Amino acid sequence: MCAPPDDAAEPEAAATEPVAPPVVAPVSAEAVRLAEALLFASDRPVQLHKLQSVLPEGQSAPAVLEGLRQVLEGRGVVLAEVAGGYALRTAPDLAPALTRVVEVPRRLPRVAMETLAVIAWHQPVTRAEVEEIRGAGLSQATLEALLEHGLIAPKGHKEVPGRPTLWGTTPRFLEQFGLASLKDLPRREELVSAEAAAPLLAAVEGGEAVATDEGGDETGQG
Repeated sequence: MCAPPDDAAEPEAAATEPVAPPVVAPVSAEAVRLAEALLFASDRPVQLHKLQSVLPEGQSAPAVLEGLRQVLEGRGVVLAEVAGGYALRTAPDLAPALTRVVEVPRRLPRVAMETLAVIAWHQPVTRAEVEEIRGAGLSQATLEALLEHGLIAPKGHKEVPGRPTLWGTTPRFLEQFGLASLKDLPRREELVSAEAAAPLLAAVEGGEAVATDEGGDETGQG
């Protein structure tokens, strides 16, 4: 059997053509206007995929948002990342002036803010655990108020006798406090303080506040 000649050509490997990356067009003024209109019209923070769905072909949602952020620089509103999405918010330096003319709904009473802070920091947590951490009883009225405002929600049941409900915060909670995620939570003391609670417009207009005694315990236990 004859050996192949030395100069025999070896089969060439199949050539693979590089895949061209998708073409991303420069941010257009129209795309920025679309983003601004969507954020203005939405009553919830807008997620990237939702914004991407309305943008012209070739426009990148993150790039368009950065363009919008630059357009809004020095204006009366700013682009804020909250609750896993993006929203327009009043420029922080203008907030003090607006408090003179903008009517702010009544806020949650302190006992409800304390309860919300405990749930935020220890979630998922049961009602009994909230009471133990606070060192005070927790009325059904407070839980119902937090539920009504969409700040907390059931997160299943604890696998112990009686299977009590576990409570945790919601995306609405992040939105109201201007937090991108739970990793951005302030300290519990700051969350309860009047300064930190100021952005939380969580009380029903004309509603009754939960009654508390001097020690901070709730009345009307149920």
